[in-house]
Amino acid sequence: MTSKKVIELFYDVVSPYSWLGFEVMCRYRNVWNIELKLRPAFLGGVMQGAGNKPPGLVPNKFKYMTKDLSRLAEYFDVPLQPPADPFEAMFQKGSLTAMRFVAAVQEKEKDGDKKVENVSRELWRRIWSEDKDITEPASLSEAALKAGLSESEIKEVLALSTSTEIKNNLKSTTQAALDHGAFGFPMIVCHVGGKPEMFFGSDRFELIAHCIGEEWLGPNPNKLAKL
Repeated sequence: MTSKKVIELFYDVVSPYSWLGFEVMCRYRNVWNIELKLRPAFLGGVMQGAGNKPPGLVPNKFKYMTKDLSRLAEYFDVPLQPPADPFEAMFQKGSLTAMRFVAAVQEKEKDGDKKVENVSRELWRRIWSEDKDITEPASLSEAALKAGLSESEIKEVLALSTSTEIKNNLKSTTQAALDHGAFGFPMIVCHVGGKPEMFFGSDRFELIAHCIGEEWLGPNPNKLAKL
């Protein structure tokens, strides 16, 4: 067995395309010979740092995105459904509090990243499937409880999420994304032969597979294996 190739996934739960990329990479972490590293970061900081404009602020892009996400949700088998007011959810409320919370979960987790994965998924589910809030402490607590954290763990993470340490950690990860050339999320960085290769979006998996010498088996390889 050759040594595992490291793949970093930079994401923000406010991004629906990040959810698609996240689920696919989590499905492939035991199919491809890879070590997947989850990198929760702040999309708003990346957009600002890269001088990019969110697609939701371009009317035609926003119109297309709504239809596109509906098709992709079916294709990727992810229960994605836009909230009633996407503009409010994405731009007025945003995700800074939520991503600090995820960063705090990651800081507390010392054995793997299962809690980070589960909490991230539950936050995506709240905003992009159930049209619920992800900014209030009670909302974050509910998501974390569903993700399997205990009430005592949630209390610790909530307190930690407002600390200078976590704020700086999130800034550092966001800057790392920018240093790799990020201008949006999801961003996937494959480390091959000591050299990082950056891929943007949730539609580059065939190319990623080619880059790392693996086989693309569709959006859900686990279902394929059961056929």
